Amino acid sequence: MKYVLVTGGVVSGLGKGVTASSIGVVLRSCGLRVTTIKIDPYLNTDAGTMSPFEHGEVFVLDDGGEVDLDLGNYERFLDIKLTRDNNITTGKIYQAVINKERRGDYLGKTVQVVPHITDEIQDWIERVAMNPVDGKEGPPDVCVIELGGTIGDIESMPFIEALGQFSYRVGPGNFCLVHVSLVPVLDVVGEQKTKPTQHSVRGLRGLGLTPDVLACRSTEPLEEHVKVKLSQFCHVPISNIVNLHDVTNIWHIPLLLRDQKAHEAILKVLELQYAGKVPREPKLVEWTERANKFDKLKTPVNIAMVGKYTGLSDSYLSVLKALLHASVAMERKLVVDWVPSCDLEDSSARETPEAHKKAWKLLKGADGILVPGGFGDRGVQGKILAAKYARENNVPYLGICLGMQIAVIEFARSVMKLRGANSTEFDPTATSPCVIFMPEGSKTHMGATMRLGSRTTYFQANGCKSARLYGNAISVDERHRHRYEVNPDMIQDFERAGLQFVGKDESGRRMEIIELPSHKFFIGAQFHPEFKSRPGKPSPLFLGLIAAASGQLEPLLQRSCSNQTKTHMNGKVPKHRKLYPVPVKSPLNSLVNGYYPNDTGIHT
Repeated sequence: MKYVLVTGGVVSGLGKGVTASSIGVVLRSCGLRVTTIKIDPYLNTDAGTMSPFEHGEVFVLDDGGEVDLDLGNYERFLDIKLTRDNNITTGKIYQAVINKERRGDYLGKTVQVVPHITDEIQDWIERVAMNPVDGKEGPPDVCVIELGGTIGDIESMPFIEALGQFSYRVGPGNFCLVHVSLVPVLDVVGEQKTKPTQHSVRGLRGLGLTPDVLACRSTEPLEEHVKVKLSQFCHVPISNIVNLHDVTNIWHIPLLLRDQKAHEAILKVLELQYAGKVPREPKLVEWTERANKFDKLKTPVNIAMVGKYTGLSDSYLSVLKALLHASVAMERKLVVDWVPSCDLEDSSARETPEAHKKAWKLLKGADGILVPGGFGDRGVQGKILAAKYARENNVPYLGICLGMQIAVIEFARSVMKLRGANSTEFDPTATSPCVIFMPEGSKTHMGATMRLGSRTTYFQANGCKSARLYGNAISVDERHRHRYEVNPDMIQDFERAGLQFVGKDESGRRMEIIELPSHKFFIGAQFHPEFKSRPGKPSPLFLGLIAAASGQLEPLLQRSCSNQTKTHMNGKVPKHRKLYPVPVKSPLNSLVNGYYPNDTGIHT
């Protein structure tokens, strides 16, 4: 097993996650199998209880792991499926060591940071690195490890010590350290300054780690004399200094690494150029085409993102990426209009009239409306108003998780005239509780107590938009993260009023997808389709939203029309569901199903 460690210096937010992902893309293009591990030094066991304002979105994996958003970058870039163990936190490490101490595994010894914590970190890395994540058998060839935070952070010290020991454990030729640093330009001087990187490398060396490759972030390409200076003072060969300057889109980053021969530097350090299997030259044809296609897009499509974390785009990172993937596939330039849901409410008209006016102007000017997931009652009324506007004005609407529940509440209030309709999350005494707490949830413990991970949704209606977008599949596996669900006792009332529940779980009592058949595009999903979207493999529901918003939905849906009856796995279909014709082969099937070569999660 070979290991590539990616660290960061000078400042946070340099893009270590994208750099680590891009390194993985280039190495994979060389013919190597790649896995990844993200180390987060915070004491939380996982990211599940952290506010999006604190740490960006919580990314959910197939196994229900609530992890750092960088694992989403890894999955999107490398098209792999990770597990909760691929995200190491200080909380997990200490919890594991304390559990061992309580069992008596240390035989009465004094448990210390060195060697017990550091050994646990190293053992964890070695164990997880051997797990295949690409759907193939056998261990990967290379594990890319990203150390979160910045060199010098106190909380990172046990991991720095462990990784220094680890480089000796695995031995020369099996460990490569890539240090991501900043080369700023001071406006007054107007030249690229190397001193911050010099100090960062010096600090790294002082902690027992020596960089093999420098990845220098800058606004403009590095000048040659700057590289010479960095090489001289940081003791890194010029050929091993890579410049990651600002680009029009992050899909150019793997191309920058390839063009500067970063793979050759890494392969040489890892002694892979001399192994029995000689890696091939990375072509990255699809990445090149995708990056260039993005740059050439001209026709805009405006999507109003209505949420309460609009001040930090990382709070909705996977949603943004899924929109981007879909817009590129539909050859449209994505324009996201951030609409704070609080600003849509009537109270905002009195307290902050300018913000209220601006929010409604953005909403009414959008080609499509998206209400993403969230928790808590702040801004809920604004989201309900957004769903109502979309429904009444035939504007394409996609509601995710809470966004679906919001649509159900709005329908109950406006169409069914149930004035007391609400979620028990917002009003425990609601007279018409159309969204209720799930019986298996916990109201006392918040971490990892939701309905999490990949679950199967079975389509109920013949020819509904959702099923057609998924290639007329019988069922689909998507990832979930929620505590509340649509009240199953009210389903018949909703359906009589015209709201269709076209997707349900295997029991038939848990609602997964809603549609308004008379609407251009009005879909809500209890699951989070954004988590399985990929750069060349857009999520079907996001693809449908962009297609509807850009006037391309009908041509997209018409591509799937053929007849053959198929069943779900092992020929079994839940009793509550009827079989219906699905196409054997269609352009839409190749567009959607072909995106998931290992396990599509789409069952036809």
